[in-house]
Parts: sequence; C-alpha cells; structure tokens
Amino acid sequence: MATAPLIRLQKVSKSYTRGGETLRVLDELDLEMAKGGYFALMGPSGSGKTTLLNLLGGLDQADSGSIEVAGEDLSLLSGGELARWRSRSVGFVFQGFNLIPVLTAFENVELPLKLTGLSASKRREHALHALELVGLADRAKHRPGQLSGGQEQRVAIARAVVSDPQVILADEPTGDLDRASAEQVLALLGKLNRELEKTILMVTHDPHAAQSASTIVHLDKGQLGSIEHKQAAAQHA
Repeated sequence: MATAPLIRLQKVSKSYTRGGETLRVLDELDLEMAKGGYFALMGPSGSGKTTLLNLLGGLDQADSGSIEVAGEDLSLLSGGELARWRSRSVGFVFQGFNLIPVLTAFENVELPLKLTGLSASKRREHALHALELVGLADRAKHRPGQLSGGQEQRVAIARAVVSDPQVILADEPTGDLDRASAEQVLALLGKLNRELEKTILMVTHDPHAAQSASTIVHLDKGQLGSIEHKQAAAQHA
C-alpha cells in the first residue's frame, strides 16, 4: 500500500520584484517526495532551486499553492508555529557552513537545542552523539578556524541532525570543498539517509554529487523537468 508523500507541493508559484521588474521563479510547480528518499535537485542558475529549498524549510512563503512537509501545511502556520515546526522537523546544511567562529564545534552543534526544553546534560548528550555520528567527537573543543573545510561541513551536518529532524535540506553542501572532502560529505549524507532514514533534498550543480542521490529532479524556468530514479552510486554506499 502506497504511503503518503512526506513532501507535497501543489501549484506552487513564487515571484520576486527586482528593480521594478517581476521575476517569476516558480511557476505552478507540482512535486511529491516520498519519506526516506534522497533527492538531488538540479537545474541552471535561476531555475528556482534555492527558492524551492527555502519554501520547503519555511524560510520563505509561496505566493500561491500549497506546501505540505512532514504532515504540516506550512501556509496555515503562524510565524511562531512555523519556527517551532522548523526547529523540530528540518535540518539545514549550507554551502558556506554558517558556523559561528567564536563557538567550538560542540557549541555550534548544541546551539539549536537551546531553543528546546532540554536540560544542559541532555543537550550535551545529543550534541556529542551528533559529533560522533559525523566522526568528529575528537574535535568537539575546536573552533571553526581550527578545522578544515570538510570538517566544518561535517560539524554543520551534525548541527542539522542534532534535533533529529525528519528532513535535511542541503544547499550546495559540497560547493566549497575539494573532491576528497566532498566525497566524505556525500558519504555521510548517504549514511544518514540509509541508516537513520532521513529524507534528504540536496541542491547541487555537480552531476557527480547528484549521483549519490536515489532520485534526481530537474528544474527549468520554475517548472518541473525530468525526474530520474536510480540507485545510489556504489562509491557512496
């Protein structure tokens, strides 16, 4: 029996106004993504990839249409409700890592948990577990400036999963990394998908990175192009 998709977009449109000109970024987009899937989102610059990611994460609102993620219709949530939903349901990974330089790896990972009601001891337990998950427990006291780019991104992934979200949204997570570090990050995302059953949507320009996903979705001019279903590449298994 088919299960309901974890992510469903129906007739979603989004426009921005720049310099007096209206730019339609998403144009009545329909898209469904199954729970536990690993999706790579590809398309030329300006095709709406990052806009779509921001809408799914509740960082922006659609002009029209409906967006359901992890059982919630995002258009029905108030600002406070949306923030609470986002903190428990979605983990974000950005190209630029977005770590706070003056905080240690542990403190960066712990930060989202300070918005919850967890005790200090529970926050510590969860943060250390997340660092162990990404292979950086021994770097817990290091600040971002003492880490390599690949290590910074793995800390960022630990921060994204520390609250045990259902969905991970990754915007060009390997874009600033050398090939070896990129391979480690892709392997880690694959592990989170397979072993922890995280639903992952990764925006990428890199065809090699996209091959680590099980489904490749193409956007073009704000509309859905082709969808390629495949098995994850062996090197990331």
